[in-house]
Amino acid sequence: MPDTAPHLPPQLPTAALISLPGLYLGGADYLGLPHPAVAAPLAAVIYGIAIIGAAFLLSWAAEAAQVDINGGLALALLAFLAVLPEYAVDFVFTMRAGIINAEQGHCLPDTEGANPCSLALANMTGANRILVGIGWPLVVLVATLAVVRARRRGGAHSASAHVGWVRLPRRMSAEVFFLGAATVYSLHFPLRDSLTLVDAAVLVSLFVLYAWRLAKAPVEEPELTGTSAWVGTRPARPRRWLYGLMFGYAAVVILATAEHFAENLVHTGTELGIDHFLLVQWVAPLASESPELIVACLFAWKLHASSALGTLLSSKVNQWTLLVGTIPVVFALSSVSFDGLPIDLHQRFELLITAAQSLFAVCILLTLTMTARWATTLLVLFLIQFGTSIALPEEQDRIVIAVLSVVYGVLSLGLLIARRAELKRVIRDGTATPFAVLQRADEQEAVRLSGE
Repeated sequence: MPDTAPHLPPQLPTAALISLPGLYLGGADYLGLPHPAVAAPLAAVIYGIAIIGAAFLLSWAAEAAQVDINGGLALALLAFLAVLPEYAVDFVFTMRAGIINAEQGHCLPDTEGANPCSLALANMTGANRILVGIGWPLVVLVATLAVVRARRRGGAHSASAHVGWVRLPRRMSAEVFFLGAATVYSLHFPLRDSLTLVDAAVLVSLFVLYAWRLAKAPVEEPELTGTSAWVGTRPARPRRWLYGLMFGYAAVVILATAEHFAENLVHTGTELGIDHFLLVQWVAPLASESPELIVACLFAWKLHASSALGTLLSSKVNQWTLLVGTIPVVFALSSVSFDGLPIDLHQRFELLITAAQSLFAVCILLTLTMTARWATTLLVLFLIQFGTSIALPEEQDRIVIAVLSVVYGVLSLGLLIARRAELKRVIRDGTATPFAVLQRADEQEAVRLSGE
C-alpha cells in the first residue's frame, strides 16, 4: 500500500511558490504587463528554478495518477512529463532555427556567433548523454549506499538492488528493446546532412508502438512515497482534481518560462564569454534533467532501485524517440516548409557519440542489470568527453569524439557477442511475451535473490 501522510507536505507548496517569480516575469513579458528588468544571468536562474519547480509538480502528479491509470503507461507518462522542460527548451531553439532558416534561406551563425540549428541539436544530444552518462551511474551509487545503510540498520532491502548493482524486472524488456530499435536507426544520423520528416515518422512510430506495448501491462498498485503518496491517497474526486491542477499549473509555468530561460542562457554566455554551444549543450540540459535525476535518486534511496533506473530508462526511450522525432516537425512548422533541420559537421560528431553511447547502454542492459563496473565505465567515458568539449578547440574535440565513439562501438560489439542469448530474450520479452508470464518470472527472481 502507498505511504500515507495526514498533512500537506511542505514540498508541494514550495515547488509551486519557487515557480511564481519565473511565471510572473515570463507571463508579464508575453502579455505586455509591467515587470522589472532583470540581468540575463539572474533571469536565467529565476526561469531555471521555475522550470525545475514545475517539473517536480509534474513528477508528483504523474506518480499520483498511477492510482487511476495503467501502471506501465503511467511510468511512460511520468518519463514524458519529467522531461517536458527539455522538450520546451529544445523546441524554443528549434523554432528559432526554423524562423531564421525561412527568413535567410540558411542556418548560419547569427549576430551573436551561435548557429541556431546547432543549438537545437546540441541541447538534445547533451540531454541524452547526461541522462545516461550521469543519471544511470548515479542510481547505482545511491542504491548501493541505500543498501549498505539498510544492512547496517538491520533492515530489509529490495531484491532489485544489491551492493554494486541494480536489476530491472523482465517486464521492462520493452524499454530496452525500443531504446535499442531507436538507437540502431539513429546510427546513420552522422552520415546525414539533415533530420527530416521521414525520421520523425519512424521515431514517433517507435514511441507509439512502445506505448501500445506498455498498454498491455496489467494494472499494479503503485509504490508512492512522500508528496505523491499524499496526493495519491486523497479521495478519488479530490485526487483527480488535485493532480489535474498540478499538471495544468506546471504546464503554464513551462510555457511562460521556457523561451525566456533559453534566451537568457545565450545572453549569459555572451556576457561571461562562455561558448554558446557549450552553454546550451550542458547547462540547459542539466537544469531541465535535474528533476528526474533527483526523483530517481529518491527512489533509489528508498530502496526502489528498479523504479529509479526504470524511470531514467523510460526517459531515455522518450527522448531518443519522441523528442528527436518531433524536432524535424517543429522545424518544418516554424520554417513553413518541408525542409529538414540542417546538421553541420560538428553536430554529426555529436550525433555519432550520442548514438554510440546509447548503443553501449543498451548492450549493458541486455542482462537487465547495471553493475558498478559498467556504471563506472559509462561515467568515465562521459566525463572524458565532457572535459574535452570544454578544454579543447572544436577540431581537437572531434578527434576525441571519434576515438570515444570507436571505444563505445568496440565495447558494444563485445557485449553483443557475449550476450547473444540475452539479446534474443529481450527481443522476445519486449515485443511478444505476455506480461503475466513476465510478472511470474519477476516474482520468482525476487524470491531467489531475497534468499541469497
